[in-house]
Amino acid sequence: MSQEFSALEQDLQHKMEVSLEHAKKEFSGLRTGRASTALLEPVMVEAYGSHMPLSQVASVSVPEPRLLSVSVWDKGMAKAVEKAIRDSSLGLNPVSDGTLIRVPIPPLTSERRAELIKVAHKYAEHARVAIRNVRRDGNEALKKMEKDNAISKDEHHKYADLVQKMTDDFVSKVDEALKSKEAEITQV
Repeated sequence: MSQEFSALEQDLQHKMEVSLEHAKKEFSGLRTGRASTALLEPVMVEAYGSHMPLSQVASVSVPEPRLLSVSVWDKGMAKAVEKAIRDSSLGLNPVSDGTLIRVPIPPLTSERRAELIKVAHKYAEHARVAIRNVRRDGNEALKKMEKDNAISKDEHHKYADLVQKMTDDFVSKVDEALKSKEAEITQV
């Protein structure tokens, strides 16, 4: 195997892994009826004249399966944190108790479950597209390598097959993650 292809293969693998990890991170933010600290990661709080992630003004814990506990570090920020959680599109209703904010996780309705599954499918499709774009870039790099006589026509075909196999592997990993998330969402 040529050194040029080895470097290209590592680069492609890294980019596909990043796409897969991004999809998994998006999946973790989808509500499943169980409390998870990842649920509040996308929440941005209006703090000190700018928007900050919730994790920079408070700590989040899970004391019970259906309850999140947000401990605000600066008492003056409690109202802003409560407002940010309420205004997020998560459908949560926080209850403030000084610097401690309790966020009960309501059970999911069947309509909400269906919505979440649609969102999960959208995230998975974005990941598949990103992985296919990496494959396209890899194939273009192989064409250029062949044109520059760095690899032969036979090597080009062999390497293109390897890139396709890598793509198929990562797409199936995205599909597995989606299937797992769907099972989690539909679990009552």
